[in-house]
Amino acid sequence: MELKDAVIVITGGARGLGAAMARGLAGRGAKLALVDVDGEALDAMVTECEGLGVEARGYVTNIAKEDEVVALFNDVVSDFGRLDGVINNAGILRDGLLVKAKNGEIAGKMSLAQWQSVIDVNLTGVFLCGREAAEHMIKLGSKGLIVNISSISRAGNMGQTNYSAAKAGVAAMAVVWAKELARYGIRANAIAPGFVSTEMVASMKPEALEKMAAMIPLRRLGTPEEIAHTVVYLFENDYVSGRVMEIDGALRI
Repeated sequence: MELKDAVIVITGGARGLGAAMARGLAGRGAKLALVDVDGEALDAMVTECEGLGVEARGYVTNIAKEDEVVALFNDVVSDFGRLDGVINNAGILRDGLLVKAKNGEIAGKMSLAQWQSVIDVNLTGVFLCGREAAEHMIKLGSKGLIVNISSISRAGNMGQTNYSAAKAGVAAMAVVWAKELARYGIRANAIAPGFVSTEMVASMKPEALEKMAAMIPLRRLGTPEEIAHTVVYLFENDYVSGRVMEIDGALRI
């Protein structure tokens, strides 16, 4: 795909990986529809992208709500006149052990609210955005791309029953969509990052960061820019579809 003037939706686009992806795509001339629940941070990122010389718009949207997602994609197509890609990046964490016990006594367990909130955003939200993007791409005749941001945790990570289940699900959906949508010229892929030095990770104690890096064969955390580079590659290589790209420094959980 030629990225110059392509219209790409990025959920969770106000900070972290989403912001890095926005910068990387803006550098290639893409027009950006940035989506987040934080309007103030969203406005700042839109301004930054405009400073890079591209058209950018912000959309405050809760992707867990079907009516808001439907309205989002209708608005994007109305505002830009086309749709070439969506990056399903938005996600939340509500970590906790399935069951926590001490000396045979149950001390706690993952609540249904912890489970459902993560599933609603990280799995259902991706489904809704993928569905609406595909509908509009088909109507527009767009040879577009859907990218789902999964995680190395899709293989199962302690304390993340909800998150691991969701990230395994979005990886599987990308493969399914690649098979179903190929007849329309639409591709789908997923990226499964390992430990990446986002703002949230960078705020951890130095000793915790050192321990985390020591687990990784390359002995360092990934950078948001390296994930953004992978996104650019997936957009520009029209023969890559139905793949889950693991960008993790050779770490396998």
